[in-house]
Amino acid sequence: MPDLVVQDVTKRYSTRGEPLVVLRGCSLSVSASENLAILGPSGSGKSTLLMIMGTLDRPTAGRVTLGGDDPFQFNEPRLARFRNERIGFVFQDHHLLPQCSVLENVLIPTIAAGRATTPSFDRARMLLDRVGLSARLEHRPAELSGGERQRVAIARALIRQPVLLLADEPTGNLDRSTAAGMGDLLLELQRLERTMLVVVTHSLELAARFSRCVELDQGRLKPVAD
Repeated sequence: MPDLVVQDVTKRYSTRGEPLVVLRGCSLSVSASENLAILGPSGSGKSTLLMIMGTLDRPTAGRVTLGGDDPFQFNEPRLARFRNERIGFVFQDHHLLPQCSVLENVLIPTIAAGRATTPSFDRARMLLDRVGLSARLEHRPAELSGGERQRVAIARALIRQPVLLLADEPTGNLDRSTAAGMGDLLLELQRLERTMLVVVTHSLELAARFSRCVELDQGRLKPVAD
């Protein structure tokens, strides 16, 4: 049974004229430990679809379930708790707090759930070791390269052991060599953590590394042409 199900999701925004329709009846499913890439050019609605899957935005119509739960039926406090416990996010611009150390940035999701515990510190250090930053625990984001900041963001996304990891153009701001390494790292961590991974990207090279790939075209999902 698929763990993530997106069913007939539509997203439209009101304007002074005709509504702006970004997504048109999008459907997909992802099973446990599976990875999926969603291709599409800038402005195609990829990030909107990802935000809906991550419960950061609501669909105009359609349904999203994760592990059989429909999070959009929850009240806001329960929805926030659901998101924090079960979904991890990697954003293109990493969104690290500049005043916090690498270790503190990774621990932020655990602090949102209450006080960081000793097991949380141990897991944060383990994840930072996996992404090759065990010697940078006390550094601030300004002291890191773009690739290093993105690796911190990946560790932060995995700190709560999410069942679903979402990445929005994770290699978009990186040079080609660093981007290739980032793709390898994401897929390696997804395998080790046994989480679902969904990435939206305009990079054919990154998408080709994934076990499944679909394309968002004019608001609709379709198989990628050979």
